[in-house]
Amino acid sequence: MAARRVMAVDLGERRIGVAVSDSALALAVPHATVERSGDPAADRAALAALAEELGAGRVVVGLPLGLDGRRGRAARAAEEEARALGEVLAARGIGVETFDERLTTVSAERALGAAGTRGRARRRVVDQSAAAVLLQAWLDGR
Repeated sequence: MAARRVMAVDLGERRIGVAVSDSALALAVPHATVERSGDPAADRAALAALAEELGAGRVVVGLPLGLDGRRGRAARAAEEEARALGEVLAARGIGVETFDERLTTVSAERALGAAGTRGRARRRVVDQSAAAVLLQAWLDGR
C-alpha cells in the first residue's frame, strides 16, 4: 500500500494556508487557502474535511517559534490549535504534529516576488505557498 499524503497548514489570523504532498512523500505543493470563519470549530471541521478529501494520513501544523527558538504567544496558540485539530482528526485516523515554521512566509513572499506575483494575486496564494515551504522542509527532514 502506498504511503498516505501529508497535509500542512500555515495558521494565520485571517487565512489558513494548505499544502499537500505528492503520494511519494517527496514534493510539497500549495493547495488551498481557507478563509477564517470566526468559528474555530467550523475552521477545524473544514480542515478535517480537506484532509480526508486529500487522503492525508498526517497533518503538519506550522509552529511559529521566535528566531531564538522560544515559544511566544503565537506558538502557544498554534500548539493549542494543533491539539484541538488533533482531537477532531483522531477519530478519522489522521495524526497531527507541529513543525518549526520560522521564516516560511518570508521564503514564500520572496519566491512569489521572484516569480512576479504581485498585489491581490500574491495575497491569495502566500498562505498556501508558506504551507508548501513548511511541508517541503518537513518532508526533507524525514
